[in-house]
Amino acid sequence: MLIPATLIAATLALSACTDNTEDTSAASIPATTTSTPATGTAAATQNEDTHGGQGGHGGHGGHGGMEHPSDGGPVPEGMTQATDPTYPVGTEVTLTADHMEGMNGAPATIVGAYDTYTYAIDYIPTDGSDPVLDHKWVVQEELKDVGDDRLDDGTEVTVTAEHMQGMAGTTATIASSTDETVYVVDFEADGMTMTNHKWVVESEIQPAS
Repeated sequence: MLIPATLIAATLALSACTDNTEDTSAASIPATTTSTPATGTAAATQNEDTHGGQGGHGGHGGHGGMEHPSDGGPVPEGMTQATDPTYPVGTEVTLTADHMEGMNGAPATIVGAYDTYTYAIDYIPTDGSDPVLDHKWVVQEELKDVGDDRLDDGTEVTVTAEHMQGMAGTTATIASSTDETVYVVDFEADGMTMTNHKWVVESEIQPAS
């Protein structure tokens, strides 16, 4: 009877170890969670932590592979032309903005000058691309139902512009703003001719050298 009793005891001990191992293994598997993408500044901050940040336009200054179209098209309805701009239409200038690769230092021609409020925004593209930080620029007339007053930083807005793929219709957060004269320009960057490029503010322009 001693041998069967020993076998029974060993079997019980092995069974107990097996149960404990299964419990430990199950506990080590992380639970699957579903999260809703954040919007505005919170999303931009999350993306900065994960991807190292995307200032300006990124590969077009901060948007990775996304690019502006070569022709920006007409300005929005209701824009007010600047009455006495520093750089009138037709003026040859040098750009100091770095919205896209090859832009900084590029010669350009002014094709429009306007008085409005101009904003840098944080947003998540509607096409599922990574959140974009500090996109420069959109103007007051490219934001839906915001009236005429200057918007505070942190205000959430709906963007109607389609400067970049996935921009139109997105909910964005105002990162900063300016009341400088804002310009539309023609220029060449990295062998590409850009016409009606929107937008460049006055502090991003200097007289042609």
